[in-house]
Amino acid sequence: MNAPAASPDRRLVIVVRADPVICGHSGEARNLAEAALQRGFDEVRIVTWPVDRLQEAGLPLKPLDGVLPYSPGIVVERPEPVGDYKVPDGRYLAGLTGRLVELFTDGVPTVAMSLYLSPHATAVADAVAVARRTGLPVDVVTVAEAVGSDVTNVVRACVQEDRFGAAAHVLAQYLAHDVVLAVSQYTRDLVVTEAAAIDARYGTRFAEECAARVAVSYPAIDVATYLARDEDATDRALAARGLTRDGYVLFLSRLAHAKGVDDLIDGYARSGAPAAGRRLVIAGNGPQADELHAHAAATGLGDLITFLHDVPDDEKAHLMAGCTAFVLPSKPRPEFVETFGIALVEKMLSGGGPVITTVTGGIGEAVGDTALIVPVDAPDAIAGAIDQVLAMDRAERAAWSERAREYALRFDRGVVLDRILEQVTAATWAAVPA
Repeated sequence: MNAPAASPDRRLVIVVRADPVICGHSGEARNLAEAALQRGFDEVRIVTWPVDRLQEAGLPLKPLDGVLPYSPGIVVERPEPVGDYKVPDGRYLAGLTGRLVELFTDGVPTVAMSLYLSPHATAVADAVAVARRTGLPVDVVTVAEAVGSDVTNVVRACVQEDRFGAAAHVLAQYLAHDVVLAVSQYTRDLVVTEAAAIDARYGTRFAEECAARVAVSYPAIDVATYLARDEDATDRALAARGLTRDGYVLFLSRLAHAKGVDDLIDGYARSGAPAAGRRLVIAGNGPQADELHAHAAATGLGDLITFLHDVPDDEKAHLMAGCTAFVLPSKPRPEFVETFGIALVEKMLSGGGPVITTVTGGIGEAVGDTALIVPVDAPDAIAGAIDQVLAMDRAERAAWSERAREYALRFDRGVVLDRILEQVTAATWAAVPA
């Protein structure tokens, strides 16, 4: 018989909508997991949703065969639902929470982190409470990271719809964690503002605690991979797509209204890029894909506008490195506000032409002063920015690229994780009786 596997000395558990979901925070979970192995964690588990449930939810997904493998020591778990058709909802959440209870009661010192509050923070908080009621040894420190859609999609909507209980549930479960984080200063301010709106209406005291406890933790980026990109591999990747360096304007993100792709298509059509032979490449997938195909066709430039819905993780950096300009004209929408801009930082690390974007939400924190900034809902301004890039010589574009890369280094995944673990350590000591 094989000997049982040795119990790990220290574990990180991340609860998130993980790959194959197209979302910067699924990539962040991967980066935190990989960094944790480098920082001495013996085991990392990403606890997430079954793929068939993600597909049923209509989330934009990468091709399953395009998802890169995780390093040995990282285990991705997709707990099956609990119950049958007589349980109309909550079956998958029950499976997630139940698996976390098992992990929290096996005696291994664990840091448990939820990315996105709804419903992951609820699963972690409930699992910790249940684990402690079992009487089994529990050694868990919990971390919750809020993104803007947690607030705009849930808390703000609850305030507007006068649904106090749902808003209070999200904020109370968030604050039940030992360490509470937000992915940008913009997000932190948004959390406090919306908590204050609840307090003003209902007499609660969420805002005071949020203001005192919520810290900013920028998303963790795999800097080394982008810096180690192979130039020959980039040429091969571009050739496989029928592209050439400096031959196209690029968008790479989810195809959703808030990303401003319709404005980009109009701006591109009004710019000098088509006449200069630069294509527009729109890479990604999402709920607006069919609408955007029709929008592009209506410009009469269909042959110059290419949609790529099947870009795997290891191709992103090559597409970014070869572009004339990278355009992400994100705009605030009721359902979504860009809380940071992970794709922008990945582009800044990859090289290529300048970034053109807005300062919606937390984007300004992601790009600093290294991007060309346009207003939201402004196709003419996008056209002008593209023309400005086309007028640059190679040296000027290279200078923009280098400055952007230097700025983006601050988001290295190891640095980000170290700062989170410093707060975990502080929370652990704060819990020790004097």
